[in-house]
Amino acid sequence: MLRLGVNVDHAATVRQARYREVSRGMAPEPSPVDFALESAGAGAHGITAHLREDRRHMQEADLLRLAREVRLPLNLEMANTSRMLAFALRLRPANICMVPEDRREVTTEGGLRVRGAERAIGRAVSRLQAAGSAVSLFIDPVEGEVRAAAETGARFVELHTGAFSRAVGKRELAREVRRLARAAALADGLGVGVNAGHGINYGNVRALFDVPHLNELNIGHSIVSRALMVGARRAVREMLALMRGYRP
Repeated sequence: MLRLGVNVDHAATVRQARYREVSRGMAPEPSPVDFALESAGAGAHGITAHLREDRRHMQEADLLRLAREVRLPLNLEMANTSRMLAFALRLRPANICMVPEDRREVTTEGGLRVRGAERAIGRAVSRLQAAGSAVSLFIDPVEGEVRAAAETGARFVELHTGAFSRAVGKRELAREVRRLARAAALADGLGVGVNAGHGINYGNVRALFDVPHLNELNIGHSIVSRALMVGARRAVREMLALMRGYRP
């Protein structure tokens, strides 16, 4: 079964557009925790949230509430920094995905560069997994990065589907699906689990059925956007329905 991890960052983005500072007695809306609870009620398999160093959307308090109140595996997306590592070791979520971070970007726009940094990343992976969190590395679907990720000891890779999501026309889409498929097959052969995320939406998700060995898709913006029209529960259920029938 292909699992759905709902990323709630963009619920927090809407909140932060109005509530940069919170006074006592205020109830900032929308709550990413409430969105996560609605997603759980609709059948999501996990909740993903990125605590950025500049705190542009999710806040530490949000992650602590998610861990405490939502009865689904929590996937913390984080940069490999000492401060984020300390927070992750305190939070101890079920899953952690290491991602690159650039404060000039709107959202994460590329994969983590693991090649050449295997030793440093591997040390962080070892500490996090010893604390009980399964670690994935958010990487571009290229052979060198897959092999480097495997060397770190991370249990999963999350294949960056940005190029796939931006593909125009059947030929370009087919090329990006082949890239993802080759990377997924290589990761599986190296004993590494395969997730995918970034830019996946209701229109392109079924094109990923040609990518083997997928364990989980992490989807945020599209689901939050759809929820504005039909509500969170229906948005999640519609995505789950589209994902049904995948054969790894």
